[in-house]
Amino acid sequence: MAGPDDDVRRFPRPPQTFTDRADRTVIIDAYDGSLDPLVEMYLDFDATHRSQGVPPRKEDQIRAWLDTLFTEGLNVVVHDDDRPVGHAVLMPVDRGAELAIFVHPDYQSAGIGTRLIEVLLGHGQANDIESVWLAVSQDNHVAMRVYRAVGFETRLREGIEIEMEREL
Repeated sequence: MAGPDDDVRRFPRPPQTFTDRADRTVIIDAYDGSLDPLVEMYLDFDATHRSQGVPPRKEDQIRAWLDTLFTEGLNVVVHDDDRPVGHAVLMPVDRGAELAIFVHPDYQSAGIGTRLIEVLLGHGQANDIESVWLAVSQDNHVAMRVYRAVGFETRLREGIEIEMEREL
């Protein structure tokens, strides 16, 4: 007899190794290391790679922002060799969490974002997160396609943003 949890997708847990569409083998793992490598990654983001004011632009602001994410959230980082090239976080609120994801500009459109979200959701499942939501700009069609591919559904359209959610 099927139970209510039979329809819930089980996502991969970190660590995960995979080869992206650019033939780079990367490792996705839960992260609790030094902020310095991630600060360096975020300093490479220009205005076209920022959304909703994040990541911040200045090094001291990036450090303060990352400190909050690592103090309060569940973090997963993608490494190509020793270089971080992607970061995603679940910021817990009650039994749910808000998702944020960032992939270095040189690594976008290679499948890393989708895999990073899947592993982050698996990390959330392993840490008893029950639902995840996010906000995305209505004109960010690439991101919305990725979010829908991993099971997010639109819950609210307001202004230029769409809120999406999925159960874990």
